[in-house]
Amino acid sequence: MLAELCELLAIVPTGGERADYAAAIIEENVLGKATAATRRLTNQRLGELYALDPRVPIFRVLRRLWPVDVPGRPRLAMLCALARDPLLRSTAALVLGLPVGAELVRARLHNTIRQAVGQRLNDAVVDKVARNSASSWAQSGHLVGRVRKTRRLVIPTPGPLAMAFWLGTVEGFAGRSLLDCWWTHVLDGHGMTLMPVALRAKQLGLIHARAGGDVVEIDARWLDPAMGV
Repeated sequence: MLAELCELLAIVPTGGERADYAAAIIEENVLGKATAATRRLTNQRLGELYALDPRVPIFRVLRRLWPVDVPGRPRLAMLCALARDPLLRSTAALVLGLPVGAELVRARLHNTIRQAVGQRLNDAVVDKVARNSASSWAQSGHLVGRVRKTRRLVIPTPGPLAMAFWLGTVEGFAGRSLLDCWWTHVLDGHGMTLMPVALRAKQLGLIHARAGGDVVEIDARWLDPAMGV
């Protein structure tokens, strides 16, 4: 739902509350949905993936980074969705582990989701989750192709890397370990190769980062606007 998120964030002001996003989707129909039921479903699903609520820290971070790194928006959206959607997250190891140019085999994706959910979902729902997950990874840039989706590398940029550091910090990582946390792997980067991008994020005022000798300092705590209140 990247297109819907982009359009919505362009319309609702930064200081908007959850009710403002809901009103824009349902009452004003800014996303151009055909029926009231579709508008309500869109509001529900966007809320599940991205919160759309300034009371939720990850949405505050997403909203802060959104205008800063336009090329990185697909990865920002993916990081947020992965943090909030366990079904999407269950597909990450499969997709991220594919060699560049390798095809995402539908049966493997289906089986991966089935292992995650057990028998809680029937095959039709699992198939739908598989289609939506593959589409999400394509929108984030990790997959390319309409029918035959193959793996490609994404390029880390300052906004998504700052969010990855923030998510890693929330999980208890600090310093050099942030360069190799799971969230940076989503950006197809790891280790000291990420430091040039981290320093660009520092120049943008997003994080604190410094590397000298064996010492690596990274502090993304203040990325959340509420931390400065």
